[in-house]
Amino acid sequence: MVSSQAVEVLKNEIPVEQESLRLSGEIKTGLVLVDIVNGFCTVGSGSLAPPAPNKQISKMVDESVKLAKVFCENKWPIYAVLDSHNPDVPEPPYPPHCLAGTEESKLVPELQWLENQPNVTIRNKDCIDGFLGSLEKDGSNVFVDWVKANEIKAILFVGICTDICVLDFVCSSLSARNHGLLSPLEDVIVYSHGCATFDFPSHVARNMKGAAAHPQDLMHHVGLYIAKSRGAKVVSDVSFGI
Repeated sequence: MVSSQAVEVLKNEIPVEQESLRLSGEIKTGLVLVDIVNGFCTVGSGSLAPPAPNKQISKMVDESVKLAKVFCENKWPIYAVLDSHNPDVPEPPYPPHCLAGTEESKLVPELQWLENQPNVTIRNKDCIDGFLGSLEKDGSNVFVDWVKANEIKAILFVGICTDICVLDFVCSSLSARNHGLLSPLEDVIVYSHGCATFDFPSHVARNMKGAAAHPQDLMHHVGLYIAKSRGAKVVSDVSFGI
């Protein structure tokens, strides 16, 4: 198990400077919810779900619900991607998870009300990266269309996992923005307390052939660090001045 001291050493070696974000509606901001589904967040709901209550994941869900409520109250755009896999298409190195049509691939109970909100676009994705998972067979991209149609200038990312699905989507969005594919997008923002990752300690991993350790607090920080190093803004709190 990675000690809290080791995590603090890492944070001192590769610090992530975090800002405060205040939303007022003056800058058109979209909220992106990444994989806040039962299969990753609800205890005992699948091979990649937490085996026991997890504070970091619970905090992420709570913060995401708070943000979603404010965005819906103000009719601001929300884009939710849900991991949803075909059982015949594996996603190595991960075991089968969030199969299409199962409870695993559904939004957590706290967010299922979003399915009936007119300002919410829900996209089932069959890969880690939500940007690629938004591609249609004709080459169009639902996420790109969402940004342009809503004239979004800033995107606020929350969800799971900080260092996997959230990070991939953030990095692809930054690259697409830099190449002029997401006009008028300017800022890509990650809310640290609105993100979480899973915990797979080294003492457990070493007893499983081919398994890689994934200490939660350390990898959460690494995910935030990489996102910021790629050009995203990382914020530690979000407030509203509407």
